[in-house]
Amino acid sequence: MQYSTAQFRKGLKIELSGEPFVIVDFQHVKPGKGGAFVRTKMRSLISGNVLDKTFRSGEKIDVPDLEEKKMSFLYRDDEGFCFMDSETYDQMTLTDNQVGEAIGYLKENINVDVLFHNSAPIGIDLPMFVELEITRTDPGVRGNTASGGSKPAKLETGITVSVPLFLNEGDRIKVDTRTGDYIERVS
Repeated sequence: MQYSTAQFRKGLKIELSGEPFVIVDFQHVKPGKGGAFVRTKMRSLISGNVLDKTFRSGEKIDVPDLEEKKMSFLYRDDEGFCFMDSETYDQMTLTDNQVGEAIGYLKENINVDVLFHNSAPIGIDLPMFVELEITRTDPGVRGNTASGGSKPAKLETGITVSVPLFLNEGDRIKVDTRTGDYIERVS
């Protein structure tokens, strides 16, 4: 199966030279002279590298052999990150490179989608929001309000996010995994 350049859209997964990519941005261009073409910016799903490529209008591009499986994160050890398939209960270990930037949001028993290319794991997709506990932050100063400034807070997974001044150690917060931003306090 193949895609035509007319089917391009942001988030579309395509395959070039045996490597899966996701289209980050694209632009159809019709110059006054010559044939139309499509300028694309795409990110490798394996290495994370960004590639700019131009395709002739109507060119056919391969569809990658991708599969997503629902899995639960169990633990981290010297070998990597251990995940368990939610349906078959099979376990597999992924390396730091395969997990990528998601490391800062992984806590035990969180459900993720593990992405496979040609039956080999290449990465994970996190849920949009995760709830994490603040393990270290400066105490709020009396008189600070919810609309005041912000301060850094270290979370249970080791990442640091900027939070409002009224939050304290032990509070649970919701964090956007796409941007790393604080969303709200969770009771």
